[in-house]
Amino acid sequence: MSSLKVFIKSYGCQMNVYDATRMADALHAEGYAETTDQNAADLVVLNTCHIRERASEKVYSELGRVNELKLARAANGKATLIAVAGCVAQADGAEIIRRQPSVDIVIGTQSYHRFPEALKRVQEKSDERYDAKSGVVITDFGDEDKFVRLIPPTLEKTQSRGVTAFVTVQEGCDKFCTFCVVPYTRGIETSRPLMQIVQEIERLAEAGVREVTLLGQNVNAYHGSDQRRLETSLARLIEAIAAIPGIIRIRYMTSHPLDMGQDLIDAHRDVPALMPFVHLPVQSGSDRVLKAMNRKHNARDYLNVIERLRLARPDVAISSDFIVGFPGETQAEFEETLALIRNVEFSSAYSFKYSSRPGTSAAALVEQVEEAVKSERLLQLQELLEAQRRKINRATVGKTVDVLFEKSGRYEHQIIGKTPHMQAIYAEGSAGLIGSVQSVEVLEMGPNSFRGRIVGGAVS
Repeated sequence: MSSLKVFIKSYGCQMNVYDATRMADALHAEGYAETTDQNAADLVVLNTCHIRERASEKVYSELGRVNELKLARAANGKATLIAVAGCVAQADGAEIIRRQPSVDIVIGTQSYHRFPEALKRVQEKSDERYDAKSGVVITDFGDEDKFVRLIPPTLEKTQSRGVTAFVTVQEGCDKFCTFCVVPYTRGIETSRPLMQIVQEIERLAEAGVREVTLLGQNVNAYHGSDQRRLETSLARLIEAIAAIPGIIRIRYMTSHPLDMGQDLIDAHRDVPALMPFVHLPVQSGSDRVLKAMNRKHNARDYLNVIERLRLARPDVAISSDFIVGFPGETQAEFEETLALIRNVEFSSAYSFKYSSRPGTSAAALVEQVEEAVKSERLLQLQELLEAQRRKINRATVGKTVDVLFEKSGRYEHQIIGKTPHMQAIYAEGSAGLIGSVQSVEVLEMGPNSFRGRIVGGAVS
């Protein structure tokens, strides 16, 4: 086996993290070993995000730096290939090579199982479309199932990735929110077959994975086929995963309020392995803005979902996404968003200023909010969200919570894990406890984590 090395840098969402692991698996079969040292890499892959303008511009800045690395290695007689994958690759295609001719491969979101093919085409320069200026571009949405084509990782490779894992179960979105590029970069909603997912998670469990997070751009719209080839739901998938020996925690993200069916809400009550944490983006508290966003729900619909979730699982923690300064948003409409936040009380949230994305409907709207106004609103919104987060965290101090320990900390005999509510916590303990759930007394709250003390034996 060759000693070639690949460095993969992922931007954006958790699905990109999952995609990066599957790219690494495909490249491993081609003789590439992962490295954390970009300067030693024979292949550098930028696995990109296109959700916000700043995210995509970061990619082009990074490509300039990688090109300098490529030139420096070439001067020492070492070849370096550069690949751009993910959502920017899917959206921009050959434009990436026009802007940075040193890029050898552009490979889209539905094509990364074709990495070996792309490498062969670059190395042999056998494709009529390839020359030193055009590179290899693979961004078509094929009919083949990339998940079937991908090579499963070895047991050893899976074990090296820890006790938690992301697993994509659904991709794409049919909602067409006016601010969002996902339908154009990930395609329409598609769901993997139930047994395909179960078999992947069984392999993860055999390798020591204890917690899985099910991923999708609109994960609760999951509608994969079951063993009888009948359409099923995310709730049924969760039940099947909960039956896998070794899997003790299940999470999912990201959800849409429209697809929060009662069976999924009931699963939070009935499936002990399903954690009491739901990431449910709302974006705005204003019905007019929500309509302009084409969210297809109003504030009351969202609050109704939260009410039903809390009825089923009173201790559920709610996380969300917010956009401030959407075109035409008035101060009164922004105040409606603040009112919704006060009503719900979020444990955490992601919040952003509106960023125009080319090709989306909102990009054509003329009533843009001034940048200074957007900045002021974002600051006000984040201060409220942070106050809620700290209030919830303060209430956790003094309680005893179940913690799944995931890794060693910075100091000797320190281990780090998460509570059911996704709160980070560290405690003194042996590395042998990693992968187990322990009862932990929460002693102290820090800015981003808790200090705790293990007070009981393994919960599971």
